[in-house]
Amino acid sequence: MEKELTQQEKKKATVVQSKPALTSKKRIYDHSIYYADTADVNMIDHRDDEDYMSLDTKQIKKQSMKGFNEEYNNIVDYIVKITRQIWKEKDIGLIYDTYSTSISVHKGLINSHGINEVISGTLQTLQAFPDRKGLGWSVIWSGNDEEGFFTSHRGKSYATNAGDSAYGKATGKKVIFRTSADCLIKENKIYEEWLVMDTYHLVQQLGIDPVEVAKKFAKSAVTLSPPIQFGLPETAEMGLPPKLLDIDLEEWEVGNFMLFMFNRIWERRSINFVRECYEENAVVHYVCNKDLVGFNEIQGMYISLFASVPNAKLVLERITCNKRDNEYDWDVAVRWRLQGVHEGMGYFGAPSGKFIEICGINHYKIRNKKIVDEHFLFDGIEVLRQIYTEVEDVKDEIVIEDGNFAGVS
Repeated sequence: MEKELTQQEKKKATVVQSKPALTSKKRIYDHSIYYADTADVNMIDHRDDEDYMSLDTKQIKKQSMKGFNEEYNNIVDYIVKITRQIWKEKDIGLIYDTYSTSISVHKGLINSHGINEVISGTLQTLQAFPDRKGLGWSVIWSGNDEEGFFTSHRGKSYATNAGDSAYGKATGKKVIFRTSADCLIKENKIYEEWLVMDTYHLVQQLGIDPVEVAKKFAKSAVTLSPPIQFGLPETAEMGLPPKLLDIDLEEWEVGNFMLFMFNRIWERRSINFVRECYEENAVVHYVCNKDLVGFNEIQGMYISLFASVPNAKLVLERITCNKRDNEYDWDVAVRWRLQGVHEGMGYFGAPSGKFIEICGINHYKIRNKKIVDEHFLFDGIEVLRQIYTEVEDVKDEIVIEDGNFAGVS
């Protein structure tokens, strides 16, 4: 259904039925890029849900929401309210009203199918972290109530490990972990979702060795996600270097700018282009709660990540752009995958020679044509699970059925 919606959105990029499409004649490459205007909704943008819920009724933006419950004023309002009600107020039953019966949920290479798995995963998380609460939200969106909405939301959770989990016995430790989720939504129901969480950082805070956790998950999930084999011709190793996209930043347009940045830095590993795409004192909020500031630290981050998979292929699944005050200020969400061989020293340790896929969701703040703030998220435990899929000597095996994701949701 996502493919069908994608084709429709390419034909008609209307984000609110009564408004003209937010497209640009300057766009020169046809990728999955979508546009919307922050003026059409109430952006939460770093505030927590308490701040959002206290908005004066006169400030509430009304968006066409045919098929949705009357209490939801716009698509950001929908995401904030249902997430708050399910997790903070613990209204698990709301899932039956807001998730499709046949929902597909993707967490790395492991997929969940059906609403019962969403219910199960939520209960398992609250059993382990009953006081979980989220602060520091952001929601980026596109679409409309005719063709369907898309949202990409992120937040930071604070919780106490008061119950047993897939990681082990309750530790009583307080933890912080970041999550991001992309959702496809129509007529009050989420029908497909992509989840990314910094599980590596969570496990570290619990005082558990991330590698040992990854080995356990590798053995128990092997039937759900067998070792992957990407063809070597997909990488530069077989003489197929990534193309150099012909994009002139003098003719600036946000979609082209994002393609330029990913092409130069991610695909071609021209790390020097950090200086051209990022503001001098830009901040990248990286995995494991690390904040990287300025050109040198951001360049070092990229080098460490790409050194692990030096010839990996980049797949850009979706770029969603929300206009702020003018044509040069945008909030952007990108869902991406890096596919390749773990053949170098880098973020994931000594090379294993395994084929791996790193799945992530990044949020960007672009101001005056430069990236000034980025939230960079992938699940390190999921990558380590792929690396250790053939481990045999694992004790305390964890059994994972279809969709019962290891860890928390």
